[in-house]
Amino acid sequence: MLLVAGAAHGAEVRAWKGGSTPPLALKDMDGQVRTLDHWRGKVLVVNFWATWCEPCIEEMPSLQQLGARHAQRGLEVVAVNLGEGEARIASFLKKVDVRMAVLLDRDGVARQDWKVRGVPATFVIDRQGRVRYTIVGQVDFADAKVEQRIVALLPKPRPPAKPAA
Repeated sequence: MLLVAGAAHGAEVRAWKGGSTPPLALKDMDGQVRTLDHWRGKVLVVNFWATWCEPCIEEMPSLQQLGARHAQRGLEVVAVNLGEGEARIASFLKKVDVRMAVLLDRDGVARQDWKVRGVPATFVIDRQGRVRYTIVGQVDFADAKVEQRIVALLPKPRPPAKPAA
């Protein structure tokens, strides 16, 4: 299967119509196997990408910033690399400031399970572990409409404590 980089700037956040959440069990860059259960109870953004994909690289800063802005409310971001070797990914990560978890889909099983046809491809999973949204192509995660759709899945922020009288 040929993966074509999606250059669709302004891709839309669409409701997921793919049925139940596909499995995900991949090693991270430290060799630890991560599954979706690792993030249960959090809103999880799963982004499929490759180092050779310019749209993937261009959207990565806004994706990372989205995760950082809402981490305290329970948002996590995971980048799933498609089929590249660890040395190539490690070299890329030294040049580009990526602080999100990077998982390795070396054999393409996750790509098949999630029906990823091109990159970037992003899936938003709610706190109960259900895929709620999908985004195919490049998107600016700082765009208000995109951010609102994702943030709406997070628990409501607690009001600040009132000072004691």
